[in-house]
Amino acid sequence: MKDPNNPCLFCDIKTSGCAHENGLAYASYDSYPVSKDHCLIIPKRHIKNYFELTEKEIIACNKLVKIIKDEILKKDQTVKGFNLGTNIGKVSGQSIFHCHLHLIPRREGDVKNPQGGVRSVIPNKQHYMRKK
Repeated sequence: MKDPNNPCLFCDIKTSGCAHENGLAYASYDSYPVSKDHCLIIPKRHIKNYFELTEKEIIACNKLVKIIKDEILKKDQTVKGFNLGTNIGKVSGQSIFHCHLHLIPRREGDVKNPQGGVRSVIPNKQHYMRKK
């Protein structure tokens, strides 16, 4: 099995694929999508995680998030929501150690109970009762 970190898959825009880009970041549709049109927003500078991004890189990534979100909504009216997140460190599930954000389109009924959203990374914490 090929190691996506050696050489870094996300440092090569041509290999990763590019849907959109700006001076500091690019967007690529995920090779192993959680849902149709799952997209990655990737800074061009090789850094390990979100906390190492400069303010300019954060702005560049956010601009691409909004472009991709609008593009997805325009072509697929079944999309009713999104999850936006990043894995930071091996224990969080990060497997490619080049910062990237996941923009995951959500459709009604794609899971039985979507309560908790990103909390489902720890399954027994996903569903909870609100305190009154």
